[in-house]
Amino acid sequence: MSPFSFLSAIITRALFILLSLVAVWRVIWVKKHPYYWLLTLLFLPLVVEMIITLRKRKGLDYKWFSPTIFLFLISIIPSIWILELHHQQNREQDGKVAKARNHNVSAQLNSFFTGSQRQVGSVNTTAKSWLQNIYKICKDSWILALHQILLILLIIGKWLLPLGGGITRDQLSQLLLIFVGTAADILEFNSETLGDVNRENSRELVYVILGVWTWSMLQFPCHLSACYSQRHTVCPRTLSKTFLLAFNNYSYSSTDLWSIVETLFIHDGPFLVVRLIVMIHFGTFHQMLVFFAFKNFLVVILNVYRLYILYHDFKSSVHSP
Repeated sequence: MSPFSFLSAIITRALFILLSLVAVWRVIWVKKHPYYWLLTLLFLPLVVEMIITLRKRKGLDYKWFSPTIFLFLISIIPSIWILELHHQQNREQDGKVAKARNHNVSAQLNSFFTGSQRQVGSVNTTAKSWLQNIYKICKDSWILALHQILLILLIIGKWLLPLGGGITRDQLSQLLLIFVGTAADILEFNSETLGDVNRENSRELVYVILGVWTWSMLQFPCHLSACYSQRHTVCPRTLSKTFLLAFNNYSYSSTDLWSIVETLFIHDGPFLVVRLIVMIHFGTFHQMLVFFAFKNFLVVILNVYRLYILYHDFKSSVHSP
């Protein structure tokens, strides 16, 4: 194993563990209970996997499935669940506390700037507004920051991991491009849809949204849609021409098939169902929600149409003379 591959394998897993540790620390900070340090036990499978991969596979990742990314998700998703549930359950109380603290901050700033009223008034107003915004951002943006860093680190981590056997750099580049689009959709779904949750129906709907979000994250350790299709060499002397054409047609369209499966059952399909539940059952409507629901519906319909085209082409190749 080259030193670069060894360092890449170590650094990637170290970054995964570091982000998971930050998430656990934030859980402990919010919940005020030290027994949440037990969440760090979820890091052990990732450490064991690193040792086994370095010894048995020389640090190389697998082709169809990445245990490193899967175990990283296992180590951090429970912490994000706890933070999201705590935020939704205490949104009203946190809002009241935030208002009280902002009022105290404003009072302190007013008293501080009272002695310097001879200075330019715009400077005082700008400074007070800046400090209040910093205070609010530091308190409310932790969960969103964890989601953003998680998705970015998944893409960078897959790029840094040594290539597994059978996967080419061209396939890796396609996979990373798919990851970028998938990450943007998942981040938008989680942040926008959770923002539509009302306090009256928060418990059930939050569980559904987080469950679909967790399910959609399985697209990152699975690489079937980008790595499945490869050219197969089949001896034409041993097979009939009809079967050979059908086999080649299937092998070339396998990437499309797996991409359609992921879209319908892991990505846009579940996202569409959740957004329809939010609009129909809970009566929440706004422009962005309707737009993204229509976008998911359009993608689902186009993939069903694509599936019909693939089936029609395969059937035609089988029955062709």
